[in-house]
Amino acid sequence: MTEDILKKIKQLPPLPESAMQIEAVYQDPDSTFNDMVKILEKDPLLTADILKAANSPLYGFSREINAINQAVGLFGMGTVRGFALASIVKKSFTLDLSPYGINNDMFSALSKKQHGLMISWCLRKQGSLLGVLSPAAFLVEIGKVLIAQQIMIDNKQEEFRDALKELQDVEAAERKVVGVDTPEVSATIFEHWRFEPGLIETIRNCQNPENAKEEFHKAAQILHVVRVAVPINGALTDESIAASKELITKYDLDMESFDKAIENA
Repeated sequence: MTEDILKKIKQLPPLPESAMQIEAVYQDPDSTFNDMVKILEKDPLLTADILKAANSPLYGFSREINAINQAVGLFGMGTVRGFALASIVKKSFTLDLSPYGINNDMFSALSKKQHGLMISWCLRKQGSLLGVLSPAAFLVEIGKVLIAQQIMIDNKQEEFRDALKELQDVEAAERKVVGVDTPEVSATIFEHWRFEPGLIETIRNCQNPENAKEEFHKAAQILHVVRVAVPINGALTDESIAASKELITKYDLDMESFDKAIENA
């Protein structure tokens, strides 16, 4: 981690109380479905954001989800926690992703498409991992915000564009120009905010899942696949799908469910 990026992370404001309450409920083994609903219902704006996200066509529900308890019932506490944290965290940053050649709407769509593919692929077969995977899919790219800031401060936009063109690998270009990549910055942000170790471990090692602790290997592998399938421009292509399927074979993950998720993407 570079000193400049680490300084930016340490200067981030604390998350609002609503995020802390959501985390406390989620981490409490004695908490219930209703405990999560009560916390979310206290914040009408957050509830509206969650319902808007839950009603995205990416998730394929045929009927409208119009109440927070309905969302928690359909998606589970882990996934709704992901919706909530994504909404809260992204409001903590001033977004300017221009060094990456994308605007704020494209960046938001990237996270949503990665998350939508993740849920469609894993909701029925990997439900126990969604408590980690749901927020990870929504939040893994947030490190790009601080990296973009550093590129602009250092006036290295042109150098970064050249690196992206030359290397055809976003993380490799980040490391070449800034000295650190998105997963490492994102993981360090959530370490600073004291998120649970599983989320941090999954995000930090999503490029190299074999480096993750054994209990988080599969989560890191799944996140790796999803980020390859949905690259920075948010577009699923024949090339990105083929590359993601190579990883699924390598990691011995569920190809049949992935194919069905791609059909619905």
